[in-house]
Amino acid sequence: MTLENLLGKSLEAIQPDAANISRLLEAAQSSLTDAQLPGLSSEGRFDMAYKSIMQAANVALQANGFRTLTSKPGHHQTMIQTLPRTIGLDTPTMVLLDQMRKQRNVIDYSGDLVSATMAAEAIKQAGLLLEMIRHWSFTRILHCPLRSPRKASRRLPGGARRKSKVAAASSCVNFRSATA
Repeated sequence: MTLENLLGKSLEAIQPDAANISRLLEAAQSSLTDAQLPGLSSEGRFDMAYKSIMQAANVALQANGFRTLTSKPGHHQTMIQTLPRTIGLDTPTMVLLDQMRKQRNVIDYSGDLVSATMAAEAIKQAGLLLEMIRHWSFTRILHCPLRSPRKASRRLPGGARRKSKVAAASSCVNFRSATA
């Protein structure tokens, strides 16, 4: 599966927006911080950690030039399952995050309780994902065509071929300002 294969089905192509990506990254951090507030129930902590995971996954997609089609079912699933393509997340971690997504649906629609252990694991995974996205963005900035002419890429976010080095530089500037 490539991200381009999902265009029109569950994704749409977008121009990465530095301000929006920055806001999403801040929101993901804020949700993670809220998930750790003392006095919150396990359900509240799990919900906030899950929200942080989804916001972080959205950052990864948008930084690669894609957005989920929220009018179609399964956009949370798409955001999680594209993480190996967007930031190189390992498959076992993606499967774990997807299990959390499924558990969240069960909790929301059946009223199941969330254990303290489950909430703690969601918080841990949200923190690890945010850390990985920050590392990924830093690495991507270092290998940006404007920073390293030797490594100049003619690929669009997501792997599509690019015809213009000017377009590559423009995309890189947008990404750099979004993740700085």
